[in-house]
Amino acid sequence: MKPAFAVISFFLAASPALAQEPPSPGTVAFFGVHLIDMSTEGAVNGTRPDESARTNMASAFVANDFVDRGFTLVPIAPVAERLEEINNPARCNGCDVAMAADLGADYALTGEVSKVSNLILSLQLNLRDVRTGKTLRAGSVDIRGNTDESWQRGFSYLLRNIIFRKG
Repeated sequence: MKPAFAVISFFLAASPALAQEPPSPGTVAFFGVHLIDMSTEGAVNGTRPDESARTNMASAFVANDFVDRGFTLVPIAPVAERLEEINNPARCNGCDVAMAADLGADYALTGEVSKVSNLILSLQLNLRDVRTGKTLRAGSVDIRGNTDESWQRGFSYLLRNIIFRKG
């Protein structure tokens, strides 16, 4: 066996052991879940009250999951004026990390729901290290159906299998 092949084989075999562990509990600036409605219905009728309520429900669901895992959520009220000027903190070229740093948080967390139609939606979560600005864990899942249950199941999947995946 050639030495280079042996070294490569060793690292390939050891790669599961070298996989990144879930983030350690710390302080999180969670900027909530934001709805991006790209549907014809949204363009014509605007935001529906049930979707606003569902967005709040999803934000609470994600926040509670982080707290249940030992994280502390920092109040985001001190940056409320800056947030008002931003359409979506998940797409503001790093302003989420800057605001999280101003709040003294270890992590910045953003969430999105992209609605194509009442049948097709995509949920995203992005957890970034405030110190480095790098994304630690991020994922997206497509769901079918615009219901409380489908949103909750989608975010549950992201939290369990992406954000807090082990190894």
